[in-house]
Amino acid sequence: MNDQGILLERNPSPMKLEVMGVENWGIWKKEKSTFPWTYHQQETCYITRGRFIVTPEGGEPMEFRRGDLITFPAGMKCTWEILEDVEKYFDFQ
Repeated sequence: MNDQGILLERNPSPMKLEVMGVENWGIWKKEKSTFPWTYHQQETCYITRGRFIVTPEGGEPMEFRRGDLITFPAGMKCTWEILEDVEKYFDFQ
């Protein structure tokens, strides 16, 4: 976990993803762009394609890529900068 409460696991095992039910989550796709975002709920996502940087308000930028399992905390305000078109599975808690 970093200072902003973002949890990151690089390349989790296929078994873990199966137990979590990732393939039953929603799918989100977005082209190269930059935009502000606020997480009203905690989100867990698994990146299947792309590369991007998330910069939390008042925090340090973090880069994410294909194979990352990420949990963003509820209430976090940030800026997304998509460097390569992204596709991810997502689940709000």
